[in-house]
Amino acid sequence: MTRLLFVLVLSVCLLPVPVKASAVKSLKTFVNKALTFQANFSQTLLDKNFQVVRKASGSMMFERPGKFRWTYDQPYQQLIVGDGKQVWFYDQDLAQVTVHRLDQALGSTPAALLAGGNTIERDFNLQEIDVQGETEWLEAIPKNQENSFELIRLGFSKTGILREMVLRDSFDQVTWLIFSEIEQNPSLAPDLFQFTPPEGVDVIRD
Repeated sequence: MTRLLFVLVLSVCLLPVPVKASAVKSLKTFVNKALTFQANFSQTLLDKNFQVVRKASGSMMFERPGKFRWTYDQPYQQLIVGDGKQVWFYDQDLAQVTVHRLDQALGSTPAALLAGGNTIERDFNLQEIDVQGETEWLEAIPKNQENSFELIRLGFSKTGILREMVLRDSFDQVTWLIFSEIEQNPSLAPDLFQFTPPEGVDVIRD
């Protein structure tokens, strides 16, 4: 996608627009009914001038509450696993695992945010925004100023399927996620949400 198209799309996503959507209802339905979820994703990180910093892709899945698996395949291999109590960040190239308590990680990564049950409604001020094409957009502003993201926008299809996320951090960097190959409420094996550090890697805990 060209830089001009990024600017056009993200300008729409990040500027105030009239309230027309029903995305809050879609979010509540998603939280209540999508007990498990899996999809592929493409991720683009842009700086405050909408210059592409990095692109990545992979797969994700979650099981409420608090269990998730987020796998980066490109451009490097990285795995993030939430087991309901802890979140494991495994960087294969660095041979390093970082471990955080789940309550510290919720809201700091897209995976933890999506798997957090009703925490979106509890921890964020929600506002419906516009319909762009076939996507209804919802804005979520964190109530806690220590959250990693200043603004989050969720894009749902008109049938209530989560399609996109746009996140802006305190450095005005924007992370844009597009989901594909979506399955809602698939059967997921319990061991997908467990992680044992490989032998020989460094493990750093809080």
